[in-house]
Amino acid sequence: MPTKPATPLADYRIRKWFTQIEETLANESGMPADGDPVRKIAMAVAVHNPYAGRFSEDLDAIVAHSDRLGMEFGRRLKETLGDVRVESYGKACIVGMDGEYEHGNAFLTQFAADPVRRAVGGGKAWVPSTGKVGAPGSSIDVPLAYKDALYVRSHYDTLTASFTDAPRRDEVVIIWAFATRGRLHARLGGLAAADVAGNDGLS
Repeated sequence: MPTKPATPLADYRIRKWFTQIEETLANESGMPADGDPVRKIAMAVAVHNPYAGRFSEDLDAIVAHSDRLGMEFGRRLKETLGDVRVESYGKACIVGMDGEYEHGNAFLTQFAADPVRRAVGGGKAWVPSTGKVGAPGSSIDVPLAYKDALYVRSHYDTLTASFTDAPRRDEVVIIWAFATRGRLHARLGGLAAADVAGNDGLS
């Protein structure tokens, strides 16, 4: 059975939004946070896949308005976090069984990413990404990296997310993940976030 039409955003048929927030107060050894706790946020949308069940060379039905979807992710992030600074980001997709992995990637191009970068104060680094084809309830590990310089080791991290009833066969779940700081007690050296110019927060 095809999914029913849902609230439109541009030409997308959106069925559901998800927000997952976690706050870590101590590391795995029980050491209290060296500073603020780590807050991680996953925001996701279950959206109809217009190419489900068929092959198409042209994926413009997804790509063309993906900037509007990116703006909505940014708006929801600001609404959730207020003035709390975001330091890391990542993105992912889970494509329903009637779609292709490529369909998920079409939602995550630069057109969609640029509005999200603006929402977190202008990330300079490329956004780490992953994805897969999966059934409802599938989990995915979303990679995180520092938004202004990819080689800041302290901010290499992961957020695991799953969605109980998504994606349906003709849907894609698009996920953006964020963190407010690097790992607790990161101690592997290398470039420090404080040494990178342009480390702005939400604007």
